[in-house]
Amino acid sequence: MNNTEFKDKLVSINRITKVVKGGRRFAFAALVVVGNQIGSIGVGQGKAKQVPDAIKKATETAKKNLIKIPLREGRTLHHDVLGKDGAGKVLLRSAPSGTGIIAGGPIRAVCEVLGIQDIVAKSLGSSNPQNVLRACLKGLRSQNSPKLISARRGKNISEITKRKSN
Repeated sequence: MNNTEFKDKLVSINRITKVVKGGRRFAFAALVVVGNQIGSIGVGQGKAKQVPDAIKKATETAKKNLIKIPLREGRTLHHDVLGKDGAGKVLLRSAPSGTGIIAGGPIRAVCEVLGIQDIVAKSLGSSNPQNVLRACLKGLRSQNSPKLISARRGKNISEITKRKSN
């Protein structure tokens, strides 16, 4: 898969009602995640009178706001992480090969488009998809790769990734 090929997933659609003199006016809000399945992800929100238009707007916004997330072996996280944003709390745990994506709702969508194959995740606070998504992204951004830590400490990657000897 090359960098220009993005996979998008619709996380949620919300119907918004505006009451006017002649009755009700409906609009739709869409929440979309976009990723290239090799570590880039973007989240977008769009509103329109029709569902397809809202989804299109959200996808365009998501493609504009792409961020890069470091992954271990291109399949899982480097370490366990807790993401928090507002009332949304998300626990993301790295998992051994063959575990699969054990996550629900918005977190599963993020993992699928990001290219994570093995992860155990739990949403602890709010069930609101927007809060859960934001908390998930904060958690993913806060993780440190050995490459980043080694650069920060001025050491070799091998010194940092040494296994603990019992």
